[in-house]
Amino acid sequence: MDTIIAALPYLMQGLKVTLYIFFFSIIFGFLIGLVVALIRLTPFKILNWIAKAFVDIIRGTPFIVQLFFIYFGMNSLEFISLDRTVAGILTVSLNAGAYFSEIIRTGIQSIDKGQTEASRSLGLSQAYTMRAVILPQAFRRMLPTITNQTIISFKDTSLLSIIGIADIVQKGKVQASATFQHFEIWLTVGVIYFIAIYLLSLLSSFVERRFELR
Repeated sequence: MDTIIAALPYLMQGLKVTLYIFFFSIIFGFLIGLVVALIRLTPFKILNWIAKAFVDIIRGTPFIVQLFFIYFGMNSLEFISLDRTVAGILTVSLNAGAYFSEIIRTGIQSIDKGQTEASRSLGLSQAYTMRAVILPQAFRRMLPTITNQTIISFKDTSLLSIIGIADIVQKGKVQASATFQHFEIWLTVGVIYFIAIYLLSLLSSFVERRFELR
């Protein structure tokens, strides 16, 4: 128990880093997903192909390879210099963005086309119809899947310690190596992850209920 109490402040420092990266990655990832989804729904074939290629590449390669490519691969180019945190946020954002884009695209396509036609016949612009009519309805349907992807992205941040980011996993490695109390340290890290994901699930359920009431 003394080992856990002594390690907690260090693990909490790592948790702050994990939450910081996760927070920005999810925001950027959702924006990337929204843009890519809208591009895939446009009639322009070249843009459509580029967006589809992006999704296929991300979905067809392991997260760890994407992380190494962005941090080691891109940093090997003379004109690019990414620090660990930026590379971590970029990797999680792009990875989450590809999956979010498919969730958003299928959510939009699940809305009856008659609603778009009715809005346009009332003189609403295409952009306003999408923003005020289609997306709010689609978002309610997407929410459970978005929650699942958000939790997956949170778990993916645990791999960022490989490139030296001082997240909770990295702090756990240091504490386990220093104390040789691997069982207690990794049990504590696991409990912290479980609590964080459980709270995230509760928050998602609350948001889902709020949208259902509207």
